[in-house]
Amino acid sequence: MRENTLGVAIVGCGLIGQKRAKVLGAVRLVACADVVLERAKILAQTSPGVFATQDWREIVDYSKVDIVIVSTTNNTLAEVTLGAVRAGKHVLVEKPGARSCREMEPVIEAVNRSGALVRVGFNHRYHPALRKARELFDSGALGEMMFVRGRYGHGGRIGYEKEWRANPSLSGGGELIDQGVHLIDLARWFLGDFSEVKAFAHTYFWNMPVEDNAFMLLKTPGNQTAFLHVSCTEWKNLFSFEIYSRHAKVHIEGLGGSYGTERLTYYKMLPQMGPPETVILEYPMEDNSWQIEFDEFLKDIELGRSPSVGLNDALAALRVVEKIYAESGYDYHS
Repeated sequence: MRENTLGVAIVGCGLIGQKRAKVLGAVRLVACADVVLERAKILAQTSPGVFATQDWREIVDYSKVDIVIVSTTNNTLAEVTLGAVRAGKHVLVEKPGARSCREMEPVIEAVNRSGALVRVGFNHRYHPALRKARELFDSGALGEMMFVRGRYGHGGRIGYEKEWRANPSLSGGGELIDQGVHLIDLARWFLGDFSEVKAFAHTYFWNMPVEDNAFMLLKTPGNQTAFLHVSCTEWKNLFSFEIYSRHAKVHIEGLGGSYGTERLTYYKMLPQMGPPETVILEYPMEDNSWQIEFDEFLKDIELGRSPSVGLNDALAALRVVEKIYAESGYDYHS
């Protein structure tokens, strides 16, 4: 199948679905689905001849669809992905991929039985500063990893406690399963799997049944540690991710927009120690992580290769999330 003949369907036509539609490149948008039909119709109008519906099942069974992008609320991510995989479609599903490990497991089983490819939208891996950090890591320049420290947060907005993310039946949790899975995924990307989880999640400010802060101490079998905090009481939006190794420190901050200019600072240890050699790289351009991520998925499909960020990565993050919820007394999946 030639890349430029691929047909894409988007299920969930809100803000994220609209972002995905803008970076399709050479492939064709052929169908849109949303529980609010008007949203599907509006997105469908961005390309000629696009089919719009409220029923995602019509999308996955549509013969012109080869790829399904699932950008719904968390409660239907796994259900739609499973339906698309069973229909033989490739899928890009937004993080966290499911509300729980229990929801994710049948999707993984279906993928293993089919030829469908599924990529999970951990787009933060594709931000330029994080790609540069990974390049330094892969080159061996950083040496042995020691620990990472990450903070990620926003301040919400008027009415935030009434939005879908504050409803555990739709979201599966609060700030931890929202922005937290990005930090967990990035920490695991550099350190590996976590065997020990110590954490505390709590609701401090927002009048909602899900947590607005989570504090994590995650450890690998080799004692490499991630110290992470996610918050929707940050008031001034913040992203900060620091990587500490035996040879260097790398600090990534900002994600563009309200999070500030994206920047990487590379502190290289000198043989005599003392003040490190310091290089600062800034990335003031528009966020292109969505484009790079989707282009890589198209390459996965062309080559028939497993996506570098798949369901097992999402499952690993969800396992950490569930341990934290259990430890903190939140029972969202009873």
